Amino acid sequence: MNVKDVMVRTAASCGPETDLGKATEILWNRNCGILPIVDSQQRVLGVVTDRDLCIAMGTRNRLPGEISLAQVASGKVYACRPEEAIPVALQVMAQRQVRRLIVVDGQGRLQGILSMDDIVLHAEPAGAGKAPEVSSDAVIKTLKAIYEPQLPQLVRSASGTAT
Repeated sequence: MNVKDVMVRTAASCGPETDLGKATEILWNRNCGILPIVDSQQRVLGVVTDRDLCIAMGTRNRLPGEISLAQVASGKVYACRPEEAIPVALQVMAQRQVRRLIVVDGQGRLQGILSMDDIVLHAEPAGAGKAPEVSSDAVIKTLKAIYEPQLPQLVRSASGTAT
């Protein structure tokens, strides 16, 4: 099974000039948690999540309509291609500790979004002699890796002690 067999092809997106209020409305109306930010050729420039929007609105003393996505979006985009196998996408999700991947073509243009939710709906338990295309064991292993706490890097003070 490949990413194109599972992904959401009708991903909502917006431009970097979109304000946080409009982005929140898009996420609400489309019932999604991530919004790719694209240029006029649909090339992915960045992403913003519902969490990013919440933190941005809670930490700035400005109205959501006064803040653009370009001011808060993450330039880190974890992506995959439509033709990639699901186990490859699961490996990226586990390594990067993300639940969603942006799906792009060879030119970096938005093709859709792959989420753990999409993969879970296609997972099957290992069974009577035939390996499933997406095993529930692989999904659980990936989710454990995603949710594994990262130990913060210790910061050394001027005296050389870790804090």
